[in-house]
Amino acid sequence: MESKKKASVLVVDDEKGVRQALRIALEDEYHVLLAGNGKEADKCLADNHVDAVLLDIRLPDTDGITLLKKIKRTDPALEVVMITAVKYVQTAVAAIKAGAYEYIVKPFVVAEILNVIKRALEKRDYIREVVHLRRELDKYKPFEEIVAASRKMQEVFSYISAIAPSDGTVLIQGESGTGKELVARAIHNRSQRWKKPFLVINCAAVPQTLMERELFGHNKGAFTGAVSSMPGKLEMADNGTVFLDDIDSMEVNLQSKLLRVIQEKEFERLGSARITQVDVRFVAACNKDLRQLISQGGFREDLYFRLNVFPLFLPPLRKRRDDIPLLLEHFLTLYREKEGRGPERFSQKAVDFLSSYDWPGNVRELENLVHRICTITRKRTIQIADVPVDKSAVFLKKGLPLKEAVHDFERNYISETLEEVNGNRKNAARRLGIHRNTLLAKMNQLGLKGGYRK
Repeated sequence: MESKKKASVLVVDDEKGVRQALRIALEDEYHVLLAGNGKEADKCLADNHVDAVLLDIRLPDTDGITLLKKIKRTDPALEVVMITAVKYVQTAVAAIKAGAYEYIVKPFVVAEILNVIKRALEKRDYIREVVHLRRELDKYKPFEEIVAASRKMQEVFSYISAIAPSDGTVLIQGESGTGKELVARAIHNRSQRWKKPFLVINCAAVPQTLMERELFGHNKGAFTGAVSSMPGKLEMADNGTVFLDDIDSMEVNLQSKLLRVIQEKEFERLGSARITQVDVRFVAACNKDLRQLISQGGFREDLYFRLNVFPLFLPPLRKRRDDIPLLLEHFLTLYREKEGRGPERFSQKAVDFLSSYDWPGNVRELENLVHRICTITRKRTIQIADVPVDKSAVFLKKGLPLKEAVHDFERNYISETLEEVNGNRKNAARRLGIHRNTLLAKMNQLGLKGGYRK
């Protein structure tokens, strides 16, 4: 059986005798590293994995409190036990305030040292476990405002969690209405920049003549009407994230300036020759094929590669139909609470019907439809007849193999007919022009089994 790996303890003390005594006392249970001053301690911490530190308050090249603060800035979870020859209450208080786990006075008892280190390591293990559990919970709690349970979207969530801690640029591609801004915000909120600004620039909505000013800002007198200096979005988002939506709409000449900002982390305001340094993470989004735009001269290839460090594709709603029932319920609850009234549920037949719709406008179209239903419908349960969707768009989907198209058409057409006759199978068969037994066989074949009357 493989033995458990020993934890590493760094002993920092200018007295060689003390270092050797602590090494002998600890080496049976721990891997011991020794340093006689601050410089040696820095090297040990840089070159080795350290689980705990025993730190003398007085060192020849620095003082222990200064080194303690430096250690805690580098790794806040690394526990440090201060040791000293003289006990002063003020020094002990200063050490504890700076983040020390404990304060021990020489001469110390070996058993006391061992006990303190054991408790310090237990605390660090506990903190690590809490951090790990929080990360695991993040995988299962609602992902920002993105409602999804499909396998495709769970893969997207895992990818976001993996790339969020990095500072690399992200290029989100997908059809309009798939939730690219929500994804960009999720990346920001899960990054180290989450306390800093998240600013959105819609490249399609801002006139191109104003886009440069929007990005870089301007100085007083830079152009007619510039009566005062104004910072741009990049400056305002320093240390945060900038989301460039519809990046494919940006003019090529401005793309070169954006490329410089990404590469050099600097720019100049309009009307200024002064270089402004900025630390910003860029997330861009588009719903067009950038490779095709590059071939047509409409997008810079070098900018594409700079943005595409972490490519992320959002699938359209028709490719993740499992999420449609969840989204219908989510938006129904949302708008019923906003309106203070409205339907309470979709019938199962209505859910099946809407799950068969292709949603060319994706999640945005679905949300707008539910909002419209909540505003105009007074029924408690939404039936197929209450859904303001072109039924032919559901029944006549293009691009499917003939067998699948026939299956979808029959299922939806029979379902709607049953809805119209309040689930009476005898009346539905008469309306469809088929025998009741034929209808029952079709319903069983198409998965329309429950909730219908004879």
